[in-house]
Amino acid sequence: MRIAMIGSGYVGLVSGACFADFGHTVTCVDKDERKINALLQGEIPIYEPGLDVLVNGNRFAGRLSFTTDLSSAMKDVDAVFIAVGTPTRRGDGHADLSYVYAAAEEIAALLSRYTVIVTKSTVPVGTADEVEAIIRRVAPEADFSVASNPEFLREGAAIDDFKRPDRVVVGADDERAREVLRKLYRPLNLNETPIMFTNRRTAELIKYAANAFLATKITFINEMADICEKTGANVQDVARGIGLDRRIGSKFLHAGPGYGGSCFPKDTMALVRTAEQYQAPTRIVEAVVEANAARKKRMVDKIESACGGSVKGKTIAILGLAFKPETDDMRDAPSLDIVPGLIDRGATVQAHDPQSIKEAKHLLPDSVIYCDDPYLTAKDADAVVIITEWNEYRALNIERLGKALRRRVMIDLRNIYKSEEIVPLGFDYTSVGR
Repeated sequence: MRIAMIGSGYVGLVSGACFADFGHTVTCVDKDERKINALLQGEIPIYEPGLDVLVNGNRFAGRLSFTTDLSSAMKDVDAVFIAVGTPTRRGDGHADLSYVYAAAEEIAALLSRYTVIVTKSTVPVGTADEVEAIIRRVAPEADFSVASNPEFLREGAAIDDFKRPDRVVVGADDERAREVLRKLYRPLNLNETPIMFTNRRTAELIKYAANAFLATKITFINEMADICEKTGANVQDVARGIGLDRRIGSKFLHAGPGYGGSCFPKDTMALVRTAEQYQAPTRIVEAVVEANAARKKRMVDKIESACGGSVKGKTIAILGLAFKPETDDMRDAPSLDIVPGLIDRGATVQAHDPQSIKEAKHLLPDSVIYCDDPYLTAKDADAVVIITEWNEYRALNIERLGKALRRRVMIDLRNIYKSEEIVPLGFDYTSVGR
């Protein structure tokens, strides 16, 4: 089948490359000429394991192409996916749908045969209805359907999530649209992947509900970690003890500095605003949003306490800046609260991250010193703080790290080490909830 993918960012590029790998012919469209030119040269604008091989392999096979010209991309297509950004709107917390609606207007002017327009972007309930209304207004005679097909891609594991998903959710109100989506996802039949068909509004809400629930699990175990620190309990054992209950499950029960990334912060906030709009307040999600924001800021207090009550005049080595490992994504990362907070309190910050330094330089204070490896980062520092659990930080030579530090102080905000491993080497060791 032939597909146009509007938006060549994280969702659009991964989805387009995976659909091409399924055997479909995909054209990814973006208004950013530099991004398209880079992709045409084989350069991938984001870090996602395996994406470079997948994109360039399908590009050379002729199944995946890139352009800034939507009209050429839409020629004879069966489906057009809208995969543009829906960031938090400044001032009110709602999702900014201006890019989605602009794409709908452009699509409407180019429809020439029956086409399914699919919202892949994360959008509030009712967005597909508005997309349909826009297209009907611009092209009242057009033959089309609108469907919702939310993505459930984890950064760092997106290709596997697309090709071997837990489920595919399709919101469509007519059988022609459902049949097109069945054909697009037919390769997943080999894996017996459940394809769940709902109405459009249900599909839109499923995405928000899923992210809000996962964010709630993270926030819950973080609050349990605070209780553990006060009472002498161990949050990792608490998490295991409740996670073995199949009704609860073990996923997303890892205490840390709070959630970040491109999805959870904006999607929980958008769900809160949607609930307010429909006068169905979500008190639990509201509390999650507030608790997570406060937690990231409290991590500065935790670091300062571990450093003897003050970081003024001290050098702090930060390991990990991205919101999670295996990505260069800095959006709403805990480091964006922690690093400026330390600097505001008089610390000098030296930082390392395997992938996100280029992005971090645009977001963190200019005074941050960036280093090429963890041991250079720790050189002459008064403490080392692990913020992101990259694999290379899990296998550090602790003795070498200790020799580089001025003082052997480690604040492990991801609990990747154990005190019995670190303390015998002369470290003051602080973790989360233990």
